Amino acid sequence: MNRTRASLVYALVFAATSFLATATSADEPATVKPVPRTDQGWVNRQEQINARAKEGDIDLLFIGDSITQGWMGAGKDVWQKYYGERKAMNAGIGGDRTQHVLYRLDHGNIDDLKPKLAVIMIGTNNSGTDSSEDIAAGIKAIVEKLRTERPETKILLLGIFPRGPDAEDAKRKVNIGANEIAKQLDDGQSVTYLDISDKFLEPDGALSKEIMPDLLHLSPKGYEIWAESIEPKVAELMGEKK
Repeated sequence: MNRTRASLVYALVFAATSFLATATSADEPATVKPVPRTDQGWVNRQEQINARAKEGDIDLLFIGDSITQGWMGAGKDVWQKYYGERKAMNAGIGGDRTQHVLYRLDHGNIDDLKPKLAVIMIGTNNSGTDSSEDIAAGIKAIVEKLRTERPETKILLLGIFPRGPDAEDAKRKVNIGANEIAKQLDDGQSVTYLDISDKFLEPDGALSKEIMPDLLHLSPKGYEIWAESIEPKVAELMGEKK
C-alpha cells in the first residue's frame, strides 16, 4: 500500500471512529452527564457541603436531593437520634437530579472523605422529564462513580421513595420502573439495594399527608420511618456491633 493510500485509509478510519464516539456520546441520556446548577441557593449549598467535606472525619454519608437535605429540617431530631453520634454528613440539595449529583461528586463533595457507608436516594426530580431507563442509568453512573473514587466505601442504594396520592400517579410509576432496574446494581458485596417504599404507604398504595404533607417530602414521622427502616442494614454495613 503506497503512502497516499495508507494516509487515506487512516483518515477514513479516524473519521469513522470519531463519528461513532460522537454518536455514542449523543446517545447517552442526560441523566448520566455531570451538570452543575447556577442558581445561588444551589451554589451556596454546594460550597457548604464541600467545606464540611474538607474537614473529613466522616463515617456515614447521605447523598440525595431535597428529601435528603430535609434531614436538616423536618428530620433534624430524628437525625440527631440515629446519626448524631455516628460522624454522619448530609450531602443533599433540594431540586437535584442525577446529573447534578454526578457533578457534585466530581467537584468536592467527597474529595476529603473516606466514609464507611454512603446512603444514596436520588432520581425523583428526574421523573417529570426522563424515562425509568434513563433515571436508572443516572443512578448507575452515581454508584459507579462512587465505587471508582471510594472503593472502600459500602453503598446502601435506596429505591426512590413513593410520591403522589396513589399508585396511579404518573411520576410514581416512572420511579417504580427506575427502581426495578436500579435494584440490579446490588452485588451482594459493595452495593446493597433496599426499597422501603411500602413502609410509607397504606395497604391500598395511598400515601398519607401525615407521612408526606405535600405527597413528596417527609414529615418528622416520615423521617422516623426512614431511619427505623434502614437502621439494621446501616449498622450491618458500617460494621457496628449488634
